[in-house]
Parts: sequence; structure tokens; C-alpha cells
Amino acid sequence: MNTMRVFVTGATGFIGSAVVRELLDAGHQVVGLARSDKSAAALSAAGADVHYGDLDNLDSLREGAGLADGVIHLAFKHDFSSFEAAAAADSLAIEAMGAALKGTGKLFVATSGTLMLMPGILGTEEQVSMQPTPRRSEEAALVLAGHGVRSSIVRLAPSVHGEDEQGFVPTLIGIARQKGVSAYVGDGRNRWPAVHRLDAARLFRLVLEKGDTGAIYHGVADEGVPFRDIAGVIGRQLNLPVRSITREEADAHFGWLSFAASTDNPTSSALTKERLGWQPVYPALIADLEQGHYFKH
Repeated sequence: MNTMRVFVTGATGFIGSAVVRELLDAGHQVVGLARSDKSAAALSAAGADVHYGDLDNLDSLREGAGLADGVIHLAFKHDFSSFEAAAAADSLAIEAMGAALKGTGKLFVATSGTLMLMPGILGTEEQVSMQPTPRRSEEAALVLAGHGVRSSIVRLAPSVHGEDEQGFVPTLIGIARQKGVSAYVGDGRNRWPAVHRLDAARLFRLVLEKGDTGAIYHGVADEGVPFRDIAGVIGRQLNLPVRSITREEADAHFGWLSFAASTDNPTSSALTKERLGWQPVYPALIADLEQGHYFKH
């Protein structure tokens, strides 16, 4: 395997920091995007080089991408109150980095999500995004594949879990504490796919090293955990009642998370495992929740 110089956006985040460690342990050189001295210090401590900038500094993104053999793009503005603006910034960032890579045959790995797939059916890597969302990361990345960039996509499960997560599951726990009840919508059979962040990090490395141009891969270990089971663990751990709420009550109860909490998003990663030899080895979502670390804060 040839070692690479890899530019990583979102390099100090929950997933990105694990990807940086995975890449360094595999012998690659990592350059992480940092928007603060605190982030820069964390990258340096991990053994990565630092490139200052952020998603709005397109010149910095172009420079970082242009000096690398490959890019893993993980950064996203997780402000769901202005999701359209965040999605637009993401598209511009991909276009900027892509401009520096066009015609070079260098690697670009974009990040998307399984929640963009049609609900209620088992989602596969061969299905196109069907949800009416302003996020266009997949389209922007696939455009690069036609311009001499070896671009590919990783769709992550809505629950990328593990110690120190700041995403969906801690938000659910916070809502349960605030409302005094751990709720699920309807019969709670709607399913969430999930993946441990360390398994996800290994997948990003494998896609970088072995992924096909224009291909889509799924960061999914649990194909679909019934939401009622997630609510049940949260209720037990917090000693709170667990109950069903109606779809009409969901918006008021879950806020911005209402859509995800009520969507049925079963997703397969069979093709990803077959093509890359990826096999998740870390605890599944329910087992991870049962360990208790999510509830110590």
C-alpha cells in the first residue's frame, strides 16, 4: 500500500478525530483543517499537520486539497435551524476542493447520510438519494468523478455512536431528561441504522485506499434498531417512563430531531462489506448504550 498525504476536514470532530488516528496508524500523513488554535493543538498532539481555515474560507480549502494526495471531507455545519445555509456551504466547499483536484486523478471522499434514502425500504448502496433535502453532497461529489477526480461517497448511519458522542443519541437523552419521559413515535418500530465511530473511521480509510470512482459505500453496522428499543434503554438508564407519542406530538417533543425520530431508515452495508472487506467489530448501538457512558454527564 502506498502511503498518502491526506487532507481531512472536520478533523477534530467526533468522527474526524477517529479517522485521523486511523490514517496515522496506517502510516499515512494527515493534514487536518483547523479553525482555531485549540483545534490546531489537538491535531498536533495527535501527530497530524495543521492547515488553518474553515468551510467558508474557500481559498484555504482549495490550497489544502491541492497539496494533498487525497481528501476526506467530514466537516459540516450542524446547525439544523438553518440547514439550507449549511447545505449550500457544504456544496461550495466540495466544489472548491474539487477545483483543486480536477484532472489530477487524486482521491476525494465525501460524506453523506442514510437518512437521505427513501424511508420504509431496505436502503442499499445502489439506491440514489430520494429525500427532499437541500443537502447535495452526493451530487457535488459525483460531478467530480467526471472531471478526473477519484471521488466516492460514504453514507453514514444517523447514529454514529461511541464515547463522547455529541450527536443524535445525546440529544435524545437530553430531551428525555428535560421532558421527564423517554418517548417513541407510534408503535416505535421505525428503525435506525447505526455504526460505532471506530468502525466508521476504518471504513473511511478503506474507501480512501481501495474505493472505486463514483462508488457509494454505507457506514452501517446495525441495519435497523427499532426506535422503541433505543427509547427503552434511555428510559431504564435514566429511571424514566417510556411511552408512545403520536406523530402530531413528535414535533413539539423532539424539536429538530422529530424527522429522524419518526423515520424508518433500514439500511444495508452488504455491498460495502463485499467490495472493501469491511467488517464492524465494535459494540452495536444497544450494547454501547447499555455500557452507561452516555448517561454519566
